[in-house]
Amino acid sequence: MTTDTTAETIRYTADVVLLAVGHVLLIERGWAPFEGCWALPGGHVDIGETSLVAAGRELVEEAGITVPLAELRQLGAYDAPGRDPRGRYVTVAYTATLSSPLPPAAGDDATAAHWWPLDALPDLAFDHAEILADAAAR
Repeated sequence: MTTDTTAETIRYTADVVLLAVGHVLLIERGWAPFEGCWALPGGHVDIGETSLVAAGRELVEEAGITVPLAELRQLGAYDAPGRDPRGRYVTVAYTATLSSPLPPAAGDDATAAHWWPLDALPDLAFDHAEILADAAAR
């Protein structure tokens, strides 16, 4: 058996599944890949950050909502090859539940932020439907 030992660049991201009374917070992506599609708030983990800190930061930057980091629970890591058309991306997903939806304010690379009913979701970018399904099952 031959093993490929070619180095692969792996990028590290964090995503947030924020739930509130039967709804999930989604952002509309402002650029490729999946420009104009709906996705979970999230993005790259910056140098010196943990994925938890990145998740909280991205939630504020893309949706204008602050959730205390202690309330974000790690859902899991998602690393399937091909989950992102830009190359190999590994994301750590976090989830939190609010007692009621807070008004979102789109920012950064999000052109819109909206609470969607869990029973009437749009098609989601990347593997975010799988991540959301995992969060809803908990």
